[in-house]
Amino acid sequence: MQVSKLLFWSVTVALGGFLFGFDTAVISGGEQAIQHLWQLSDILLGQVVAMGLYGTIVGAVLGGIPAERYGRKPTLLWIGILFLACSIGSAVATSAEMLMFFRFIGGLAVGASSVVAPLYIAEIAPAEKRGQLTALFQFNIVLGILVAYLSNWLIGSEGEDSWRWMLGVMAIPSVLYGVLMFFVPESPRWLLTHRNDLEGARRILEQVDRATVEDSIAAIRTPMGDRGQGLSAFWSGKFNRPIIWAFLFAFFNQVSGINAVIYYAPRILRETGLGEGAALLSTVGIGLINLFFTMLGLGLIDRYGRRFLMYIGSVGYIVSLMGVSMAFFFEWSGWLVPVLLFAFIASHAIGQGAVIWVFISEIFPNRVRAYGNSLGSSTHWVFAALIAGLFPYFNSLWGGGIIFAFFAVMMVFQLIFVWRMMPETKGVSLEELEQRIIN
Repeated sequence: MQVSKLLFWSVTVALGGFLFGFDTAVISGGEQAIQHLWQLSDILLGQVVAMGLYGTIVGAVLGGIPAERYGRKPTLLWIGILFLACSIGSAVATSAEMLMFFRFIGGLAVGASSVVAPLYIAEIAPAEKRGQLTALFQFNIVLGILVAYLSNWLIGSEGEDSWRWMLGVMAIPSVLYGVLMFFVPESPRWLLTHRNDLEGARRILEQVDRATVEDSIAAIRTPMGDRGQGLSAFWSGKFNRPIIWAFLFAFFNQVSGINAVIYYAPRILRETGLGEGAALLSTVGIGLINLFFTMLGLGLIDRYGRRFLMYIGSVGYIVSLMGVSMAFFFEWSGWLVPVLLFAFIASHAIGQGAVIWVFISEIFPNRVRAYGNSLGSSTHWVFAALIAGLFPYFNSLWGGGIIFAFFAVMMVFQLIFVWRMMPETKGVSLEELEQRIIN
């Protein structure tokens, strides 16, 4: 097995996750300066922040279409171009409306990358390495979040135009990602199931493992039969079980409150008594915890399974979120809330963070996987947009105590979902999973 090639392809495609994470988190360092510059209300500020998420919804809904029609690789190349346009346009924005437009463009890229990148990695990875390699996408998301927080802290918030530099530096990894994508091949599963390109798929599979090429081709082609592809097949009722699983998994990911913390961490921490510098520095700590526990989850996901990590994450969510809620209700100050948020981030990273893109990419058959990923990703981003867009308003109306208590209750329901509904998918080929789930 050519592990080095698999790793290079997976890491390169997963760089889309780095741009995803950077774009998601970088706005947290400049949102207050942007609000002051253009005298935005809390509601309008929430829309500036959430505009990227609105674009993400569109990108997630539509991202599966070019991936199915034109291939995974060309779609991933266009995603890099959209990230580059977002970074440059946001940095030079002369009005809130212009900033919102380019944040929307960046959102399109984030949404599409969350569909296509994990799906590509899952399709090229062998069953025994699929969890780790697909989870590289999530690793790069949290690395991007950490680098965004660190970049924001280094740039600082003193200069009048510091937020422009915060948003503009994403152009550097965007260019790197676009260049490296030229050295990544098309998905052999897409070539077989959508183009019937046997020789093209064989050439790519030979670069992975010459000894298993014919077995891999036979396994990919066996479930195809004469069954249809496309959206009509996807919504035919045959895939109801994975559709429900993908929807609930993505829904619970967001009603944990993860994006409220990622987008508004400095604001939340200041409300508990931390100063400006300490709040920004604490977000770097959030990024480091996120990275460490994602790496831990990446190491455990193929050994102990997806459900095991979700049990750990769900219990950690419930304990840490209830702690944050109580801290707001009883006005506990100092460093307690940052510590609880660190525990919350650790729970997310080792559970939902490590598992979501792997699990959703595994449970749908080859012929409709892009549509399944699109469904899971768009569900994820619809609720992310709602929470990020409404958080400033409800935070000012109700306060953090009620909001974080709500998130904790939702995580109790997630724990029940994992216990009663979620299947285990580790160590099984995608084609065998199809036989188990669909047939």
